[in-house]
Amino acid sequence: MLNNINTDEERREHALQALRSSDEIRDEVLRKFVRLASQTLAIPGSFVSIVDDEMQYIRAAHNFNLKQSSRQDSLCRHVVDGNGVVIVPDTHLDPRFAEHPLITGAPYIRFYAGVALKNREGVRLGTLCVTDTSPQAFSAAQLNTLQLLATLVMSFLEAWHSAGFIDPVTDLPNRQRLIRDLQYLAEAGDTTRRRLVLIDCIDMPRAYELARSMGMGPVESLLGDMATLIPLRLRLTPGDMLYTVATGRFALLTRADGPLNASWVVSRLAGISADLEEGLSVALTTHSGEAEFIAGEVAAQEVLRRAVSALHEAIGLGVPSLPFSEVSDTQRTRDFRLMNDLTVALRENIGLYLVYQPKVRLQDGMPVGLEALIRWRHPTRGELSPAAFIPLAEQTELLGEVTAWVINSVILRLTALRNSPIQLPITINVSVRDFSQKGFADQLESRMIKAGLSTTLLGIECLETERIIESSAALQGLEMLKLKGFGISLDDFGTGYSNVSYLRRMPLDVIKLDRSLISDLSVDTASRVIVRSIITMLKELDYVVLAEGVESEEDATALLDYGCDLAQGYFYSKPLAGEALNSWLSWKLRDRG
Repeated sequence: MLNNINTDEERREHALQALRSSDEIRDEVLRKFVRLASQTLAIPGSFVSIVDDEMQYIRAAHNFNLKQSSRQDSLCRHVVDGNGVVIVPDTHLDPRFAEHPLITGAPYIRFYAGVALKNREGVRLGTLCVTDTSPQAFSAAQLNTLQLLATLVMSFLEAWHSAGFIDPVTDLPNRQRLIRDLQYLAEAGDTTRRRLVLIDCIDMPRAYELARSMGMGPVESLLGDMATLIPLRLRLTPGDMLYTVATGRFALLTRADGPLNASWVVSRLAGISADLEEGLSVALTTHSGEAEFIAGEVAAQEVLRRAVSALHEAIGLGVPSLPFSEVSDTQRTRDFRLMNDLTVALRENIGLYLVYQPKVRLQDGMPVGLEALIRWRHPTRGELSPAAFIPLAEQTELLGEVTAWVINSVILRLTALRNSPIQLPITINVSVRDFSQKGFADQLESRMIKAGLSTTLLGIECLETERIIESSAALQGLEMLKLKGFGISLDDFGTGYSNVSYLRRMPLDVIKLDRSLISDLSVDTASRVIVRSIITMLKELDYVVLAEGVESEEDATALLDYGCDLAQGYFYSKPLAGEALNSWLSWKLRDRG
């Protein structure tokens, strides 16, 4: 059906398919038209019919009870097949209709006048008719009025079609039209293997910035230019259909045995640019994803979802194009469900809890602080470490909610242990996104003051060093936290972006050596040299140095000899919760002082 969309027959079939489908808003307007026709022409019955190759469908009627009939039994087929006008003052006197079942039986049509509903290409799709159970005369003036009303009806239907199925900016078929076309393929029993290719050309945040500075006109010009350029670049054939499915995002429906796949599309669109306005163009970066299918085997919405899934994976991985992958899609579905579960856990405060790993002073082994670590007892997946859900939360707005939950829980513990001998400062992990927000430090300080707590009891641990030093908002956020008395720690030093030159740009108190530096101290001479050198350098820069992942007395002794201040790891204690933590602290602090 989509092999040559340019033929009159296919245009007619697409228009008929749209009108055969149910649409209550459209049909309510049509009912108003037929009532108007009856009132204006003083003829009691009226209806709008759609006539295809097999059936007649009554889309709207007034004082006319027929819902549908075969095309053979339809009076309206004579209008569609003839010259576009049929007037029968008395059907009993017309040999074509005298024995017709709709004349001799319900709805007992005795008078009939119908004119064709023609679209702008002149294709006849149905009729506007008036009827009576008694004979009627029908003047030339009445015929002119009926034809005028038919023109208005068709104008409305074309406007409805454009509003519902055409993107107003690009003038391409829209997402609703794509879904409808896929459904039609399935209904027609099409067994051709097809391919849906999603094309993303424009960085929407950038487009919105352009709109803010230049207005929507140039951006719409850009989108319209893209809609013109893409078919030219891809050399689409009559059998290919291009749609606009979202702002700056296009869909190509083609045969799976053709050359138009996601990889080829990206290669053809390489270096493409589109015009914003006279003399100003924007270079576009294209990503693409594809899904192959047979229409009768996969639902229309699922076909589109698979193509979107492939496109988003390509964008997320930073690659030009990808085909749909069942394995990747299943994992994304699991991840999505996990984030839904996390939303529930945060909202209802169910399953999430904190454990605390002690930080000890290497000189005497006494605890001097705690690091709060989130855990999740999932109802079906069991115990989950942060690695199972925090990276996913970082991709959503949930990360801020997780941070808020951790802060609330830590403040509750600090408040409960106010003036207790086992009260120790607690550090929490906070993302760049969180402390970059304006007012974060002020709000955190207010929370501590309201709880009657000193800000020195709460420390902030940060990762993502490269993102911090590249963001003035992040650096300012850390400065504000520091000014308000919160201790600042840099986590996982020695991995990733560990350039010493950035340290002086950040308001840091504590540098935490990553466990990967510590793990080979007892067996590798090079590791000992590296760790000793790093600690010496950091101490000369006047930082407190904390080693993570200390697992043995030998490691602890070596670190103390190198000048390291603090340590945490299983040699001292695993992360503990609740009474187990309080008991351990009581035991360790019993003889302090």
